[in-house]
Amino acid sequence: MPLAVGSKAPDFTLKTKTPEGLKDIKLSDNFGKKQTVLLFYPLAFTGTCTQEMCDMTSGLDQYTGLGAEVYGISVDSPFANEAWAKQNKIGLTLLSDLNKTVTKAYDVVFPGLAGIGDTSARAAFVIGQDGVIKYAEQTATPKDLPDFTAVKAALAK
Repeated sequence: MPLAVGSKAPDFTLKTKTPEGLKDIKLSDNFGKKQTVLLFYPLAFTGTCTQEMCDMTSGLDQYTGLGAEVYGISVDSPFANEAWAKQNKIGLTLLSDLNKTVTKAYDVVFPGLAGIGDTSARAAFVIGQDGVIKYAEQTATPKDLPDFTAVKAALAK
């Protein structure tokens, strides 16, 4: 079960790959400024993950219009995330949780995906400017997408 609504969101610093090199992204940098949507996904270069991140890219202004920063988080390396984003024109910031620290902190580990090892489950969190979780969902299976209507509703509150 993912962390509960009303819980303080665990802070983190994760790496993303930019054209300038590796960059640290710290969740709490958004506190007091904007809401944050965290989208945990199992693995880059897989069908459902590609669909989810491409759909998010095409609708990203809906989220920024609600005052939110959107991050995708997986156990892939920043380099794999960058290659996947380039190949699929993914426009949101993808964060690498290679050591599964954040995945474990948010309690969204998917054990033994396809027999290859533990990954992030597919999950969505909305974190308010105050750093408190306003919405939390882990999908029943990695092939199911989060309820994006509910995510947007939580942002609009």
